[in-house]
Amino acid sequence: MSDHDAIRTRILDAAEQLFYARGIQAVGMDQLRTAAGVSLKRLYGTFPAKHDLVEAYLRRRDERWRAALAAFVDAHAATPAARVLAVFDWLATWFAAPDFRGCAFLNAHGELAPTSDAVARITRDHKQALHAYLTDLVRPLSHPTPATLADQLALLIDGALTTAALTHTPTPAHTARGVAGVLVGVGANA
Repeated sequence: MSDHDAIRTRILDAAEQLFYARGIQAVGMDQLRTAAGVSLKRLYGTFPAKHDLVEAYLRRRDERWRAALAAFVDAHAATPAARVLAVFDWLATWFAAPDFRGCAFLNAHGELAPTSDAVARITRDHKQALHAYLTDLVRPLSHPTPATLADQLALLIDGALTTAALTHTPTPAHTARGVAGVLVGVGANA
């Protein structure tokens, strides 16, 4: 890894930790510089404006989040229905983490979408990619309208994310899993 790439990674790591924990608008570039251990000149040389850093943070978080979800599903479920339900098992594990603060994309959208077309677009891209993944998961179930079932599952996920952020408990993922089981035809206890 080049020096530039290493510094970029350090900055993005600091941004991810601070933006997710405190909110994007609450974190200044000086705080990011300190957390990343780089000079302000190096920070701005890597990310000329805060919006550049925010966009890079969200895109990287999207890739990592979706990769972690897919790896969990692949490792924990073999049948098509079990693969769908494993999504909610992964969410329950994530919701139980001490640093869980809800959906980074919904949080960023709420903070910045009215003034940032890029944040709104990245949030839509993330949600569309999740929907595509869910559609691929439900296709083997021979559901007559996989996209509609994926819509329903996506709503369950977003509802569980929001409720878990408010309640600080993984229970919403378990509840959503039960509803997902009914939707995929395996019952609430599968």
